[in-house]
Amino acid sequence: MTLEQILRGVKLRRAFPAELAQTGVAGLEYDSRRVAPGFLFFAFPGARADGRQFAASAVERGALAVASELPAPAEFRGAWIEVEHGRQALALAARNFYEKPDERLGLTGVTGTNGKTTTTFLIDGVLRAAGKTTAMVGTIEYRLGKKILPAVNTTPESLDLYRIFHELEQAGGTHATMEVSSHALALGRVYGLTFHTAVFTNLTRDHLDFHQTMENYFAAKRLLFAPEGAPPPRWAVINHDDPYGRQLQPESQVLRYGFQQGADLRAVSPEMNFDGLRFSVEHAGGKVQLRSPLMGQINVYNILAACGTALSYGLDWATIARGIAECPPVPGRFERVDEGQPFLVVVDYAHTDDALRNTIAVARQLKPRRVITLFGCGGDRDRAKRPLMGMAAGEASDFVVLTSDNPRSEDPLAIMNDALVGLRRFDTPHLVEPDRAAAIRAALRHAQAGDIVILAGKGHEPYQILKDRVIHFDDREVAREALRELGFGGH
Repeated sequence: MTLEQILRGVKLRRAFPAELAQTGVAGLEYDSRRVAPGFLFFAFPGARADGRQFAASAVERGALAVASELPAPAEFRGAWIEVEHGRQALALAARNFYEKPDERLGLTGVTGTNGKTTTTFLIDGVLRAAGKTTAMVGTIEYRLGKKILPAVNTTPESLDLYRIFHELEQAGGTHATMEVSSHALALGRVYGLTFHTAVFTNLTRDHLDFHQTMENYFAAKRLLFAPEGAPPPRWAVINHDDPYGRQLQPESQVLRYGFQQGADLRAVSPEMNFDGLRFSVEHAGGKVQLRSPLMGQINVYNILAACGTALSYGLDWATIARGIAECPPVPGRFERVDEGQPFLVVVDYAHTDDALRNTIAVARQLKPRRVITLFGCGGDRDRAKRPLMGMAAGEASDFVVLTSDNPRSEDPLAIMNDALVGLRRFDTPHLVEPDRAAAIRAALRHAQAGDIVILAGKGHEPYQILKDRVIHFDDREVAREALRELGFGGH
């Protein structure tokens, strides 16, 4: 494929040299270390590094040209293509290079503050139950057929997405389901992608360190339903009970789900216990019974979103029900840690005040003796949500352990003090322990028969990000070890 064909549709600041137009392009890359002869290298401006500083290295490795939204450095010697928007340019170039696989695959994008990961797992599970060969891209991992790959970002760069789509096609795959983060939408990582189905779970306060306002945050999410560089998705599956969801009026076929009247997919008669969920779905004048090993009302919403997506692909209810029933709990999402103790211990990724409330609500629905909540707040993120998280934990829990999460460059004690402002608005007994391992041990020592202990914030993450290093740390491993120290588990 020639450079001219690769850059078809890309907005240029100035025309590139005519002699380059018919040059064959062997590949695309945004990491200079992976450039090979005949590649087109994309240099992005970044928060930590300016991609232009790697341009010379890319040319030395054989890049035929460098594309960037920034002008060439004075000392650069080589072909430089100045584009209007670097990531949008990469997205369109990758789409051209891989010959538009998004138009052939059934591509589903799931966006929202909470529930994206579980909803994505559920959709993928239903598609697999229908016999499809699939790909799944999200926070925990990337799946490609039977392969599992480590997740770098919730939504990877466009080039990496198209590589996954291409490999899926090579394997005879037909459907790809992906979490679409607000960062990916705002930065242009999914620019130009043609989605078959777009899903909106909900919107609550998060990522305001990046978006600044809720209006900006919602505007980014809305791009999945009213994209700038592609047609609207064929189908939109939207949470009818969410006020932001009700504001979405896409130019798509719409299925709205929820508990409230007016939903196209309406949950009724939910039963919730330690074994999972049972409820009915009213749809198109009929009623279908569903069951799932997942727990709590929040997962009723996630299941409804998966059902709506499956219906958008024409799947029958028998297949949908089987896929939902067979989908196991998602790592780090109300995930049980069981060493035979007489109280329930769960690890959950909840790291916003709304997610924390939802997680505690799931626990309350199981009618425990007490709810003990351990949580912390991330460093170098929106400070304003810290007291809100403290309030959520203090208001809904019987005992709270405040600890460190991923402090990053900040002082863990300063972060905890921000959260304490909200926690102390309630008289809930609490303990402050900056050492997360010691805090988990303290929470478990405090637990008695019939209690539920929630270890919130890190979920599936097997690491902790400190000021000067990243260490191995997994809440589930620490909890198991602590429970065994307490005499459970037969060890």
